[in-house]
Amino acid sequence: MIPLSYLPSVNAALNSASALLLVAGYLFIRSGRVAAHRLCMLSAFAASTLFLISYLTYHYQVGSVPFGGHGWVRTVYFTILISHTSLAVVIVPLVLITLYRALKSDFDRHKRIARWTLPLWLYVSVTGVIVYAMLYGF
Repeated sequence: MIPLSYLPSVNAALNSASALLLVAGYLFIRSGRVAAHRLCMLSAFAASTLFLISYLTYHYQVGSVPFGGHGWVRTVYFTILISHTSLAVVIVPLVLITLYRALKSDFDRHKRIARWTLPLWLYVSVTGVIVYAMLYGF
C-alpha cells in the first residue's frame, strides 16, 4: 500500500504520464499510426482515471492544502489553479464523449470534438503538474 504522503507525487507522475501520452497520441494520429494513437489515448485515459482516484482519495483524507507562497507568485499560483480546476471539471465530459465517439467508430464527430478535447486535456494535465510543483516542490 502506498503511504498517503506519497500520493501528491503519484498524482504529479500520473498527470505527467497523461500529458506525454496525449502528445504521443497526437503525433501518432498525425502520422497515420491509428493503432499507436488508440493505445496512447486509452493509456492517457487510464492515467487520468487513476489520477482522479488518487487525488480524491488524498484530499478526502487530508482536505485542502494551503499555498504558502507570497507576493506575485501567489497571484500566479491562484491564476493557474483556478484555470486548472475550472477546466478539469469541463474536461471530464469532453473526454468521455470523445472516447465514446472513437469507440463507436464515429470518427467524423470524434475528430471534431477531439480538436477541443486534446488541448484542454493537455492543459489540465500540465497545469496539474505545475500546481503540484508550486504547492509541494519537486
